[in-house]
Amino acid sequence: MRVQIKRVYAEPAKGDGLRVLVDRIWPRGMTKEKAQVDEWEKELAPTAALRKWFGHDPAKWEEFQQRYLAELEDNPAVHSFLANHKAKPALTLLYGAKDEEHNQAVVLKRYFEKLLAKEPTKA
Repeated sequence: MRVQIKRVYAEPAKGDGLRVLVDRIWPRGMTKEKAQVDEWEKELAPTAALRKWFGHDPAKWEEFQQRYLAELEDNPAVHSFLANHKAKPALTLLYGAKDEEHNQAVVLKRYFEKLLAKEPTKA
């Protein structure tokens, strides 16, 4: 599975595959029709407390990543999501943040890729 990230405000593309919003809050001004979201997986997003603490402050980025990865490690929704969708050829993680380098989708993408790389290959 190819995992990519994209702002939910960007134009959908054929190569997006399964489009999954990974924010706890629906993006401002975005309609469901325009977003073309296949699934909204709030439970994959950082907790409200972590999201508020981070506040998209790049100075907190390193610690945010560590805290969010700790949340993901303890989150059963991560493994069930991957188990249900690992056969899909492409997955696009959608996020609403303006900062394209410092957001939860960046961390989640890396985490998914790490988990997918650990899976045994089919012979």
